[in-house]
Amino acid sequence: LHSDQGWQYQHKQYQKLLKDHGIKQSMSRKGNCLDNAVIENFFGLVKSELLYMKEFDSMDQFKDELIEYLDYYNNRRIKAKLKGLPPAVHRKQALEAA
Repeated sequence: LHSDQGWQYQHKQYQKLLKDHGIKQSMSRKGNCLDNAVIENFFGLVKSELLYMKEFDSMDQFKDELIEYLDYYNNRRIKAKLKGLPPAVHRKQALEAA
């Protein structure tokens, strides 16, 4: 879970709740917006390519569509910065070359 430096995210009870559910907490450093750049860009894409494109009848429908979008984003959506490959294929090639 990535969050901003909000005070509520620093509470021990909140951190324990995350830990109890196997969720690793990630916070950006105070005053460093570049820490958020990658995830903010991703959330912007999700909103513009999925959320704002249609109305959902239920949370279950949204979850199903989000899971499908994440599969598309990682496995089928080509990116020029990644030499025309989807992110998962690019990562695999990079790991095999290392």
